Amino acid sequence: MTGIRYFFGALACYLALPALADSSSPRLAAYYDDFMALCGDQVYEWSGTGAPTKSKSGIKRVGVGDINRYGLTEQGELLVWSDDPTKASVVLDQVRSFDAGRSGLLIIRQDRSLWHVNAESFLGFGEKITEKPVQIAEHILQASVGDGANYYVTQQGALFVKGKAHRGQYGDGKLTTTEGYVETAEDVDQVVSHTGHALILKKDGSVWGTGGNIYGPLSSHGYGDKAIRWGHIAEGVIAIATGSSHSLAIQNDGSLWIWGRNEGLKPKKVMASVSAVAAGKYSSIALSKGVLWQWETGSQPKHIMKCE
Repeated sequence: MTGIRYFFGALACYLALPALADSSSPRLAAYYDDFMALCGDQVYEWSGTGAPTKSKSGIKRVGVGDINRYGLTEQGELLVWSDDPTKASVVLDQVRSFDAGRSGLLIIRQDRSLWHVNAESFLGFGEKITEKPVQIAEHILQASVGDGANYYVTQQGALFVKGKAHRGQYGDGKLTTTEGYVETAEDVDQVVSHTGHALILKKDGSVWGTGGNIYGPLSSHGYGDKAIRWGHIAEGVIAIATGSSHSLAIQNDGSLWIWGRNEGLKPKKVMASVSAVAAGKYSSIALSKGVLWQWETGSQPKHIMKCE
């Protein structure tokens, strides 16, 4: 019973903030071959299978984009940096959560308003931030930046999408881009998106997917090409994450399941007592009882470091 109490206590802490796109938790982040982990308030960064190195401290949420790294401070300031974390700049204050990707940032402020920064390359560093956030919605629960389509979930559970639709990213049967955000699903708790595909976790614990599915990140739904409508994948799930070609889900018993490239179309169990997970291009990272793990698809998780 002690282990069960530990897991659910830790999980409640890790999931207190809305999840990131490629991650189930504010403590982990991944984007293709780049990774970040938050141990206490200390940030660690690394690429591929390299050793994690210390970065910023005083952070409560991490994020990885195509060229930048991000950290949310306890004071609600969203910081951005590239190679040198000591040269971090403030993107916006009064921030609750955020998500990063190639097309830019989606930022949720403390009042639940949603703001967008058009592209990472426009942020600049030091005093040269040239792209200012623009408000696009209100009453937002969570948001996800894909590699072509962006998503947000309202506090009422409505899912909206804008961007490329050629791979079925909207999930409504259409393959043409719209000028503004359109509603595409309801009763949603979490959305994650990546290279032409997206997954949603509904309030009833079911997982659904749409979009490109050449390697199976949507399980068997539209496998080999694409799915143009939301298709059912799993049940009994409390958190999800997706990478460029594989996906993961944490079940309500704390077990971690994976499917997609090198893993097969049917979700299979990877680990037990997992409190957070994030997916990159070929690799995944996970937290389990204060230990950080990493593994490539098709292989077994390996211990990296302690991460309390």
